[in-house]
Amino acid sequence: MSSHGKRYSELLAKVDREHEYQPAEAVALVRGLGGAKFDETVEVHVRTGLNVRHADEQLRGTIALPNGLGKDVKIAVFAQGDKVREAEEAGADFVGGDDLAKRIQEGFDDFDVAIATPDMMSVVGQLGRILGPSGKMPNPKVGTVTMDVGKAVEESKSGKVEYRTDRSAIVHLVIGKVSFDERKLLENYAAVIEELIRAKPSAAKGRYLRSITIASTMGPGIKVDSSKTREIIEEAPAATIAA
Repeated sequence: MSSHGKRYSELLAKVDREHEYQPAEAVALVRGLGGAKFDETVEVHVRTGLNVRHADEQLRGTIALPNGLGKDVKIAVFAQGDKVREAEEAGADFVGGDDLAKRIQEGFDDFDVAIATPDMMSVVGQLGRILGPSGKMPNPKVGTVTMDVGKAVEESKSGKVEYRTDRSAIVHLVIGKVSFDERKLLENYAAVIEELIRAKPSAAKGRYLRSITIASTMGPGIKVDSSKTREIIEEAPAATIAA
């Protein structure tokens, strides 16, 4: 007996689980399958061939999605002095030092991105066990440990997101909402794939992009042809889902 409900089973029946769809077809399908009572998030999951146990095959970076995420990104900034006002003026949702760290230690986690000035890392470092597993630990390699907090806040608000491989060498990223039109989702999808190809570790061996799946929050996974990215966007999406 399936653990999924009737609606999920009906949606699953519309997807060929063995077929690798063209990106435009996959996007049209994921949008057509959206039927929840809320605007579902669209996610892309990329399985790589990296051996993440090796330091030189780690994959991590940031990408500014051309069409944003379709949601209000909440940002927490660790700063002091003039940098507090700079962060607030740029639109940071929560700004503080020891007080903010204490709130997080007590369970506060209502933010998507954490940014810190270098002089606050002694405070932030104590939160490693909390922020690390959730992918929110500030890191200079991805621009979230910086003195230019204003710029960092603005970039995160506009759709800049961090990506990294998990323990299974899979990258999980949000590329928008079901309510996005197909072209916007395709542009975000292509930007993600192109960035992952650009950032391919030089030590990577064998097939790099093993499989790509996109799905909405409540919908089934749809396999995407990993060899097709930007060229699909140059054509107007013609794929539609049958009623």
